[in-house]
Amino acid sequence: MSDAPTDPFLAFWAERRLCMLASPRPDGSIHQVPVGATYDPVRRLVRVIADGASFKARNLAAHPGALVSVSQVEGARWCTLEGTATVTGEPGAVAEAVRLYTARYKAPRPNPARVAIEIAVTRELGNVRPSAQGG
Repeated sequence: MSDAPTDPFLAFWAERRLCMLASPRPDGSIHQVPVGATYDPVRRLVRVIADGASFKARNLAAHPGALVSVSQVEGARWCTLEGTATVTGEPGAVAEAVRLYTARYKAPRPNPARVAIEIAVTRELGNVRPSAQGG
């Protein structure tokens, strides 16, 4: 018996693949980097774990509520989730982000400087979209 989601949108966000996080730099240009990301359909929240000293974490921490996007693509299938980002070092939030990351990818190396970037999803784009009932 498989624990894989049956909804195509949720399955796409559960399959192991890298994503691209795009966020604004202070000068207005776009900073885009590959990340591991997870999607929580109940809270409509994307989570990315990062080192607190990374540019993406420092930049987003300095600009809470910045509009960002997380995209993933495989062949002709693609999806982008857009929303507002916040950075948290709160231990429970970081532990939940690590738990979800481990389920989608693998256990990350220990990092005492780890933070979680949480993106409150406001829009979905792509040809893999949430169904009316789930997602």
